[in-house]
Amino acid sequence: MTRVTDLRFLTGHDSETIVLGAEWIAPIPRNHGRGTHPDMVGFRIDIHPVEAAERAATRAVLRAQALPQLHEWITQAIAANETWRLTPHQHYWRLTNGHLTHRDDA
Repeated sequence: MTRVTDLRFLTGHDSETIVLGAEWIAPIPRNHGRGTHPDMVGFRIDIHPVEAAERAATRAVLRAQALPQLHEWITQAIAANETWRLTPHQHYWRLTNGHLTHRDDA
């Protein structure tokens, strides 16, 4: 958790099947002094809204499956080579009909 720079509980309309998102904020240098502030480099985790009737079941799946997978993704990212760490990355967990899937998104 020391490398998590932002943890957000999103509100509003649900994001359909996405229940959890993680992003690596890379230290991207930019021209004209517009880069990523060093305090922002790290992981951002987003908990997506879920319909009230589905929250208990979704919470159980998140605890049993998604959170261990999130931990593994972050652990691998911390150990990743410099090329990986210098590039932004996003990873999403989707829950569809009780089935959890996850993958990196560009």
